[in-house]
Amino acid sequence: MKMIVGLMSVTAILLVALAGPLYKFGVVELGTAFTGFKFGLFAGIAALVLLAIQLLFKRNTASIGSALASAVLALAAIAVPLGMMNTAKNVPPIHDISTDLVNPPEFVAIAPLRADAPNPLAYAGAEVAEQQRTAYPDLQTLTYAQSKSELIKAAQQAMENLGWELVNTDVDEGIVEATETTAWFGFKDDVIIRVTDNDSERLFDVRSKSRIGQSDLGKNAARIHTLVDELDNVLNK
Repeated sequence: MKMIVGLMSVTAILLVALAGPLYKFGVVELGTAFTGFKFGLFAGIAALVLLAIQLLFKRNTASIGSALASAVLALAAIAVPLGMMNTAKNVPPIHDISTDLVNPPEFVAIAPLRADAPNPLAYAGAEVAEQQRTAYPDLQTLTYAQSKSELIKAAQQAMENLGWELVNTDVDEGIVEATETTAWFGFKDDVIIRVTDNDSERLFDVRSKSRIGQSDLGKNAARIHTLVDELDNVLNK
């Protein structure tokens, strides 16, 4: 019984933990990775049930160390998928976030890189905009006193500090484009910042869009916040 519980808990955590890397490095398709993810959740639950049975009816076969290790692995395998499911319930099922919902910045150099992406390049429009307004009302166009060239340089530095892959910088057009590759699954999400003159101030907009997946689990909104925070750090140095 002890060996079965241990094997089940190890299998559960491996199914969950390896789903991302196996997809990231092209070993399995995304659907297969998510299936493994789901089975990892079920295996984790099964491991806890078996552990409970062992502790209740065959306590003499269980040691504190092995029981604790199995419980930790099983709980981790359960917690990660459930956490993602809970996040998905609390954010809108969208993957294209912009501080300007009327005229979102348009990708230029990134456009051909998304040619085969499941999520189309074009902004989806009013329905997505309304969902964003409800979920992320704080994401709006920012204003700065710095010149366009200063903001472009600072934005580029901020993206480099965050480890994003710079794709395009055009000071004349006032844009910087970059791609962030997520650590676990290797998803590629694209970002563009746009700086425009408005009399004595500059308008600063950001758009972050996933290449794959209907829901981004709030990642694009969080990415914009992270970029703005890092931009402010660069500007205030």
